This record gives sequence, structure tokens and C-alpha cells, in this order.
Amino acid sequence: MKMISEYLHKEVLVIGLAKSGLAAAKLLYDLGAKVTVNDLKATEEDVAVQELKGLGVEVICGDHPLSLLSEKHFDLIVKNPGIPYKNPLIKIAVEKEIPIITEVELAYKISEADIIGITGSNGKTTTTTLIYEMLKADAKNPLIAGNIGTVACDVARQATKENVIVMELSSFQLLGTIEFKPKIAIILNIFDAHLDYHGTKEEYVFAKGKIYENQTKSDYAIINYDDQLVCQTSEKSQANKIYFSTSKELDGGAYIKDEFICFKGEPIINLKDIVLPGKHNHENILAAITAVKLRDVTNAAIIKVLTSFTGVKHRLQYVGTIENRRFYNDSKATNILATSKALQAFTEPTILLAGGLDRGNEFDELLPYLEHVKAMILFGETAVKLERIAIDKGIEVIKRVDNVEQAVYTAFDISEQGDVILLSPACASWDQYKTFEERGDIFIQAVHKLK
Repeated sequence: MKMISEYLHKEVLVIGLAKSGLAAAKLLYDLGAKVTVNDLKATEEDVAVQELKGLGVEVICGDHPLSLLSEKHFDLIVKNPGIPYKNPLIKIAVEKEIPIITEVELAYKISEADIIGITGSNGKTTTTTLIYEMLKADAKNPLIAGNIGTVACDVARQATKENVIVMELSSFQLLGTIEFKPKIAIILNIFDAHLDYHGTKEEYVFAKGKIYENQTKSDYAIINYDDQLVCQTSEKSQANKIYFSTSKELDGGAYIKDEFICFKGEPIINLKDIVLPGKHNHENILAAITAVKLRDVTNAAIIKVLTSFTGVKHRLQYVGTIENRRFYNDSKATNILATSKALQAFTEPTILLAGGLDRGNEFDELLPYLEHVKAMILFGETAVKLERIAIDKGIEVIKRVDNVEQAVYTAFDISEQGDVILLSPACASWDQYKTFEERGDIFIQAVHKLK
């Protein structure tokens, strides 16, 4: 870790504790900053609060008092990515022109290792994991961090020049960057998402584009040739641009030709040898191969991963087969696009388990992707809306249940040999479950009970 002096004696307010807030506060303390932490939900008895107070850090719990910004002059705010900019405390900070960052900016500042940054509306976690596994298979000393669940600044603390950090990045995290500059940056795709947070699509696209913003000619921007918005976002990038495409043969990029994944004219692996299900994953694989080829990873290492990697938990994850019914957990599919891509992965008769938080949208965009769906088991706030499109599609078996566990048992009861039973909700989980992970774990547990 670089022991930088940039934050020495600076007054820094960390808003939002959780894992990233705790890590940021401790790092800033170690770098000599005068740290204050504010969290809405924390209590004085929380372990993290006690740990910080033991260091002499001031922690304010249970409220975001607006008086904080008048009682003390802060040089910097480190914001939990999930706290929106419409939060009253953040709005005042913006008016006062106090710099606001997220902890990935801190990770960049202290990291001795190069960073490979991955963002996009869908496929981030799968692509991040593929890159990490390919680098690991070729002994390139990778570390994995970011939105995938490992706090970036914690990982950057342990990184050396011998490592490379593979970092999944959300639009929330990227919006809070100023100088952040990955050596290799990827935008997989851009679709409408998180507009409740960003307000407009333009703001969302701007946030994604920040991954390319500070790159120079010594860096690499990996760009989805098939996504017009990604291409437009990359136009101002000064980095070396390398494209990937699932539809077009490219000079100097990654593409599919004659059923082979190719890079710069060289066939690497036949599509039939890849065990990760779904055509949508071809995009993720092309992006991952492009990134690792820039780190001189061998074809043997790439092939080893692609012939064994079956997916990331909660992302079209194969759970098991019971009486010739295959179960897949795609709880991370919290929007229509993700569910449509999951449905395209299968040609077998499919029983779709879907539903969740109602964000006000309808689900008609799913209609073209229900061709192989023989039944829908629905739950949560959106069950009625999803039932309507099932009726419109002419799906004969439609059942509403109370929760995911009931959905599993109901799906199994009506299934036949050869069916796919797919949890791909097309909705966030927060109406019934704290996280999509909790929802997916309940699905997995229910499948195991069936066994």
C-alpha cells in the first residue's frame, strides 16, 4: 500500500458505515485524517461503532443531522455508494462544494497494483469472476474486489506491484470518483437501470462512463462494439481502444467465428466446450478474454476456466438435478433485461419463478422471451402484473404463491422430466427479502429439501 500524505490532518466525514464505511474510516485514520463517521441505522452498541470509538474516531448514530456540516469544516466526504445524492445531508455538501467520493477512490489512491475495472448494467460479477479465475489459473497473482462483496480499499491495502486487482464497479461507486483510473477498463453494456437513484438515464450513463474518463494512452478501454451507448461513452477516452462483439468479426479484438471464440484472429475455444450456460454469457466471456490477453494469460489457462466454470452464485447458477428436472438460481436477475437473458439460455420447457418489489414498471418487454415457458409461479408485489403477461402469452399454468420456498415446491409438483425450473425474478427482492442473496439462498435450501 502507498502511504500517501494527501489526507494527513484533513477533516473527513464518512457517511454510512457498513463494510465499506468501516474500511474507509479505518484507512483514513491510518493515513492521518481526522475522521468523523455518521450512520443512520447504527447504534452505540454495534461492534463497528465500538471499534472506531476505541481508535478515537467520533461516531454519530441514528440520524443524519444537518448541523454536522455547520458545526465543523470538512475537507472531504466519503459516502456509502447506496446513499443517494438527494439525501439532505449530501445535498448540502454539494451546495458547499465539499468533494464527495466513494471508497473505490481511496482504493485507487493507495493501490500499488494495477486495477482492471469492470462495469455494465448486466454481467459484471460473472465477467469479474472469469477474469480473476483466468489470471489465477495462469499464476498472475490476482485479487478480487469492489461491488462483488470485498471492500476495494481493504484489498488495496494488501496489494503489491506483483498483484493485479480485478474490481467490479457499480454506477453508484463510479459516480463518487474523481481521479480513479483503472489500467484496463470495461463497460459491458448499458441499459435502463437504477433510474430511481440517478434520476435520469443521462446521469446513469455519465456514471458508467467515469470508468474511462481519466484513462491515458498507456491504459486500455475494452468496449462492447454491439452496444451503441457504450461506444458513444468511449468516444472521449484517450486509452487504447479494444473492441469485442458477438455479431461481427473485428480486427484486433475479440469475436465469434465458426463457433469459436477468437482474439486477434486466433481461435481460442469452441463454444460447445464452454460450460457456462446462455448466449448472453458469450459477451462476458469475450470481454474477459480481451482483458486477460492484455495481461499475457495463456490460452491453456483460459480454456481451463471456461471448461470448468459453471457460474457465480445467484447468477444463472446451476443448483442441481432432481428426477431429471434441472434447477437454476438466477436471483440476481433484478430487472427485465437480466431475466430475458436468462430465459434465452434455455430451449427446454421452462417453469419460471418470478416476482418481487414493484417499482412501477410493467413487464411486457418479457413477452418475446417466454416462448419456452410452460408455467409461471409468481410471488411478491408484482405477481399480478406478471400474471397479466403470462395470460397475454397464453401460458396455461399460472400459479401465485406466498414466497420463493412455496414456489419451488409448486414448480416441482407441476413439472415433468426434462423441465428447467428457473428462479429469475425480474424484480428486486426488498418487498420480502433483505437481499437477492437471501432470496437465492432460500431457493437453494428449498431445492436441497426436495432432494
